[in-house]
Amino acid sequence: MKSLKDLTRPNIWALEPYSSARDEYSGKQATVFLDANENPYNTPINRYPDPRQTVLKQAIGKIKGINPDNLFLGNGSDEAIDIVYRAFCEPTVDNVVAIEPTYGMYSVCAAVNNVEYRRVMLDSSFNFNAQSMLDAADSHTKMMWLCSPNNPTGNVMNREEIAKLVTSFDGLVMLDEAYNDFSGYHSFIHELDKYPNLIVLQTFSKAMGCAAIRLGMAFASKDIIDIMSKIKYPYNVNQLTQNEALKMLERYYEVEEWVKNIIAARGTLMKDFAALPVTVKVYHTNANFFLAKMTDANNIYNYLVDHGIIIRNRSNVTLCDQCFRVTVGSIHENNALIEALKAYKA
Repeated sequence: MKSLKDLTRPNIWALEPYSSARDEYSGKQATVFLDANENPYNTPINRYPDPRQTVLKQAIGKIKGINPDNLFLGNGSDEAIDIVYRAFCEPTVDNVVAIEPTYGMYSVCAAVNNVEYRRVMLDSSFNFNAQSMLDAADSHTKMMWLCSPNNPTGNVMNREEIAKLVTSFDGLVMLDEAYNDFSGYHSFIHELDKYPNLIVLQTFSKAMGCAAIRLGMAFASKDIIDIMSKIKYPYNVNQLTQNEALKMLERYYEVEEWVKNIIAARGTLMKDFAALPVTVKVYHTNANFFLAKMTDANNIYNYLVDHGIIIRNRSNVTLCDQCFRVTVGSIHENNALIEALKAYKA
């Protein structure tokens, strides 16, 4: 791995981050707050939130079994995705390499930050090859992007290939584990000491059922987390989000039950979906969704919309021609989808 200084944009390395009023407050038992120009009325939401999210990070660290110093919290995982571009990639100079197809925000954030985005195709089984990604890199490649389980294909990436990429590449490897709770595989967050150039993304949106609060997590070495924290907005995670996340962590035992229920429902839904006359193939998945190839995706999609049922038509995505991405929902939602498709007539 190159030194973190060499990987970081020079202006970011030299940046003195904005110091908010609550950053400067040492945290002793204060009862009078006259430091941040806040309105004294409308308690408690009149106060700015903790910019370091200290209590929440400690709670997440306890659940995840990691040191809070290795954790960045953002406004969804999308904030972390954008921040790593801003921190490490020089616009018009540097580039990144990513598997294709995958989550679209990696390329969107590259475009927003004016960074070249190099795509390396998955094979016909939606697997990736580390050497192919390394071959696509040059001296200006700062990051590699992986998603496992991948979106929209649903499959986990080979762990040996992931390890090969991380150990062979001298830049940063971004591993998005948004759907890992449904996979049955151990997270790479417990291997950060082994892989100092690895950044792992997770989220409160999927297994924890908290998409509305917009809370994403990035796990990495303390040095990388410190760089990301330098350039985040001072109060990037609002207090309402922090409060709801803490409540969810107190009910974490429910999350484990939800995951078991979703995995069981996934098996039933995929079996029923595969039996439909309009289904060509249902692909293996390790996520809370699956990819399915259809006989006529566009017409079937429009039919479902007319019946108030929304799935994701991925026909315009590389390697996904005529494919739907179907999320596993409640028993009622899953049954409604199957019954509607049974009634479809070409």
